[in-house]
Amino acid sequence: MNWQDIRIETDRLILRPPRREDFDGWAANMADEEAARFIGGYQPRAAAWRGFLTMVGAWAIQGFGMFSVIEKSSGQWLGRLGPWQPEGWPGTEVGWGLARAAWGKGYALEGAIASIDWAFEHLGWTDVIHSIDHDNKPSQALAIRLGSRNLGPGQLPAPLEDVKVDIWGQSREEWLQRRRRP
Repeated sequence: MNWQDIRIETDRLILRPPRREDFDGWAANMADEEAARFIGGYQPRAAAWRGFLTMVGAWAIQGFGMFSVIEKSSGQWLGRLGPWQPEGWPGTEVGWGLARAAWGKGYALEGAIASIDWAFEHLGWTDVIHSIDHDNKPSQALAIRLGSRNLGPGQLPAPLEDVKVDIWGQSREEWLQRRRRP
């Protein structure tokens, strides 16, 4: 299957690789200092364009990257979420970064569950991590809801080597065991 044809549907979301028409939402999200705080920080539009192309490039080269998160009912771009593993990354990550208007609605949980299922099934991952800033309490709470645990301090590659993160994660077996529970 061509990576551009990948599509995951949940009850309320469509997860698919980024498209050109997603960029305005991406740029607005990266221009929102609070929304961008833990996903690289504020970026002007030109810098956001380079980050957007990095994600598209990950899909083209690796065959995976974070999905664009689209609300089914409105067709609105809500953010990015999914598998991520650039060179030097501390593991096979499923991460998230949603627009502030999408916070508190359960979209990150819904999308992360679908993304982790997809990564284990289609990418053959044996573990999943989440690199979470020490101050990012909402993402820590989401990791716990996903069944991940804090595995300790992590080191991101340059130019992010000074960002203090903890690595949260779990094995494929732990994930599948939890998913089988009634």
